[in-house]
Amino acid sequence: MFLTVLVLIILSSWLINLGLSQCEATPDGKWGYRWLNCLDKLNELFCVHYHRLQYTSVELPPTGPAIVVSNHISGLDPFLLIASTRRPLRFLIAREEYERFGAKILFKAAGSIPVDRHSRPEAALRAALKALEQGEVIALYPQGKITLPDELPRKLKKGTLWLAEKANAPIYPVHLYGIKGMGYIIRSLLMRSRAKLVAYPPLINVKKDCLDTLQHLLEGRQLAQKE
Repeated sequence: MFLTVLVLIILSSWLINLGLSQCEATPDGKWGYRWLNCLDKLNELFCVHYHRLQYTSVELPPTGPAIVVSNHISGLDPFLLIASTRRPLRFLIAREEYERFGAKILFKAAGSIPVDRHSRPEAALRAALKALEQGEVIALYPQGKITLPDELPRKLKKGTLWLAEKANAPIYPVHLYGIKGMGYIIRSLLMRSRAKLVAYPPLINVKKDCLDTLQHLLEGRQLAQKE
């Protein structure tokens, strides 16, 4: 136990020192706030070195609205998505997660949009649409909650297509796998993974029939066919 704690302390110190040195080299970063840029660098190191993330970058347009969507299998997922993109992501997250003690300050600074799933989810969609109209990037999980690969497929929520059509924004599908602590929030951050992120070409000029294509990609069925 002592050895594990010691290793974690050493690893954390190394990541912090390395992240701060990189932050000094690129003070502007992508988030607009120096402290968020530093956290962004630390997150990238955490994902690539500790969780051994292998990924193809999500090639977002340099400007303009875009929607990043992913399967949702753990608490590590948003960290991996942020590490694989060059623009800030505004996540739609459940209000109970948004209100967690100590987390709200970070979520608010990062522009996350809380969703009241049991009362007024449409308010979050309107906020997301406004962000898209201002040229920002929205990230969400159309499955609605953590869904493991061996569970029955969960129908995707239609809010993604509604946002894409209203804002004329492309959808960038992503599939995550190789995460050790699937199904957990904190445990997935601590258990070292061999995380993999597959970014698919964007879906442009989306129509209602795109929902089946999106479901196919997020569930990783295309990868399974290739293997």
